[in-house]
Amino acid sequence: MGYQVKIGLSNKHVHLSQEDLERLFGKGYELTPKKALVQPGQFAAEETVDVIGPKKTLSKIRVLGPVRKETQVELSMTDARTIGIKAEIRESGKLDGTPGCKLVGPCGEIELEKGVMVAWRHIHLSPAQAEEAGVKDGEIVKIKIEGERALVFENVLVRSGDAHERECHLDTDEGNAAACGPDAVCEIIK
Repeated sequence: MGYQVKIGLSNKHVHLSQEDLERLFGKGYELTPKKALVQPGQFAAEETVDVIGPKKTLSKIRVLGPVRKETQVELSMTDARTIGIKAEIRESGKLDGTPGCKLVGPCGEIELEKGVMVAWRHIHLSPAQAEEAGVKDGEIVKIKIEGERALVFENVLVRSGDAHERECHLDTDEGNAAACGPDAVCEIIK
């Protein structure tokens, strides 16, 4: 059997810049950690926002911390279509050319010109884990998921660095397609 990686299902969420955090929650506001995530230093925050598209609103969407350089809204393809946004599949942080939306918080709202995306499915690995798996940062691999709805996902991006820990991120559409439960794992194949 090949290199195994636990699957983390990524539900819709928002990453905020400090400037946008303050516009939505108030001057000098800081995120309140609710739950630590697998990736070092990252967390789900207590705070939520509403994401408004041309057709509908997604209410109480979780904010993830810490703050980022640019605000980014990560949706599944289903979520994006539901609210009427034609989101593209992108690597996190690569926001040029992406559509925007309106975000509403308790103290204000902002109209994003860009930042709505469907995250490119990816695997996080530390440098030692990447070496053990025989892959490199930026490499594109396939993953195999066993089970009643077994399948192989192609075009999976490897992200490796000191701030990464072994976890495969799939969105809810992808996870549901493979019937992934809380203990789901995948195998890296080339």
